[in-house]
Amino acid sequence: MNMNITKCTITKEEVQPGIRAYQAEPADKEAVSALMVQAAAWLQGKGSKQWHELLVGEDRHGVSAAVDRGDVFIFKQEGVIAGMVILQQHASAWDYSLWGEEGHESAVYLHRLAINREFGGRQLGNAILRWAENGIRFPGKDRIRLDCIASVPALNRLYSGAGFDYIGQTETGYNLYEKMQPPMQ
Repeated sequence: MNMNITKCTITKEEVQPGIRAYQAEPADKEAVSALMVQAAAWLQGKGSKQWHELLVGEDRHGVSAAVDRGDVFIFKQEGVIAGMVILQQHASAWDYSLWGEEGHESAVYLHRLAINREFGGRQLGNAILRWAENGIRFPGKDRIRLDCIASVPALNRLYSGAGFDYIGQTETGYNLYEKMQPPMQ
């Protein structure tokens, strides 16, 4: 096992009845990539350009490396990936560009929340957000941060409805959200 794997404690394995949380492993990379491409195609079908680069084989979040670091979490039901999320313990260049230079040490950054369309309409996205808050702990971290495109009302409703505090909007058109959580003991 890679010694650089993200240190965390999954405190709640089940996110919804029959859907369990796992830290993704290298063997999951192909399925994770396929899920992200499926999500990008679904978004494109709804008229969104979000994640469009995935449809041409470009992954700006480096998900393969994120799996190797242990930052990718998958949610499975009977061996099928129902959803995924990246929870990074270290701010990326993207995060610095949005959040500025300070205050990153105690934050986990949530990226690439995606739901398998076979599991759509079941509020799994909300369940994964609740799990990120209450079902996993990272040493020394007391907040979850995320960003989303400001002009997508459904995303903003999802995050504010899940109790994330709106922090503000960047000059580049992204809304920033943060949610405090008790640090891992």
